[in-house]
Amino acid sequence: MKASDIMNRDVAIIRGADTVARAIASMEVKGVRALIVDRRDASDAYGIVTETDIVYKVIAYGKDPKQVRVHEIMTKPCIVVNSDLGIEYVARLFANSGIHQAPVIQETVLGVISVTDILTKGKLVEQPPAIRLEQRIEKAIVEARTACTTYGMKSKECIAAWDIVEELQAEAAHQRAEKLGKTAFDDYCEEFPEAVEARMYDV
Repeated sequence: MKASDIMNRDVAIIRGADTVARAIASMEVKGVRALIVDRRDASDAYGIVTETDIVYKVIAYGKDPKQVRVHEIMTKPCIVVNSDLGIEYVARLFANSGIHQAPVIQETVLGVISVTDILTKGKLVEQPPAIRLEQRIEKAIVEARTACTTYGMKSKECIAAWDIVEELQAEAAHQRAEKLGKTAFDDYCEEFPEAVEARMYDV
């Protein structure tokens, strides 16, 4: 699944010049925890203001929300998500950056995606990304072995097929926060030592 499949399309947008009081009211009406701060023009960046920003930067210091402007507490530029990004990568982006929601932007704002969307709409229990990735690896290994049998161990097709396997295995190791160890190609070379020469690239 992609970000566009689970994002909230009912986007709440506010101007940086608006007051925090207006932002609070907009959040209540829309039932959201964050507002996208609109750009001044096409060369400007989008911003975001969250309920956490309001609580931590305004309420906690006894400031009057009617006297504080959104641009004083917002995050700009904000982290944005591409609509085609897989939800496991959105989750990793959130984990690495410590954010809970982000606008989904492709030239313009398409929606907003949050950790709640990932949990409730992502179908991660029924279709865990790690299991899907392992299935892709298994299929790629079969295809690589077939390519080598069909075209020969030193063929472009064989080499390209093993490159795909290694990229998938590297991604799986990255998801587990591990270094890539022994690969499927290493196993293949134990069976067919002559295959090693096939991937000795020229610098």
